[in-house]
Amino acid sequence: MTEQQPTTLVLPGYLDSGPGHWQTRWQALDPAFVRVRMPDWDHPSRDAWCRTLAATLDSLDAPVVFAAHSLGCLTTAFWASQYASAAQLAKVAGALLVAVPDPAEAHFPRDATGFAPVPLERLPFATIVVASSDDPYGGVPFSRTCANAWGSRWIEIGARGHINADSGLGDWDEGRSWLASLRAPR
Repeated sequence: MTEQQPTTLVLPGYLDSGPGHWQTRWQALDPAFVRVRMPDWDHPSRDAWCRTLAATLDSLDAPVVFAAHSLGCLTTAFWASQYASAAQLAKVAGALLVAVPDPAEAHFPRDATGFAPVPLERLPFATIVVASSDDPYGGVPFSRTCANAWGSRWIEIGARGHINADSGLGDWDEGRSWLASLRAPR
């Protein structure tokens, strides 16, 4: 019996991920990567984004993994802790959570509403939090606090900014290998 390969839901953050972003590049490389189209990239609303994620999960079969960046990470945490049904949670094999932003940071987008306080409870699926030592949107202490609370494996990759297109990661093979560890059948 062959196990079904997971669908990877790409969860970008504020303003979506452009053509040079690792999320967009991964999506171009693999048809199993599906971007969740949020209702308003310029004015993110936690409620709207979480409901969109829930509806997307309702439309898919298991298994699913998340490749989340920035506000996509917070959306994942809020969805799992406050919006998800048991049936939706049962579909999720894991989540790669990259560059978790801190709503208390000065650079946090003021157009984003409802993303504070961040839920700090264990997530009900395997997670990996990846942080940069010089991310202007979320420092290492905040990222590590989230990883500890969520029950995540925590990885710090050095000074890579917000771990986005400006970070020069290209196809970011290392990140894909971390994601693959979540996609592997258990």
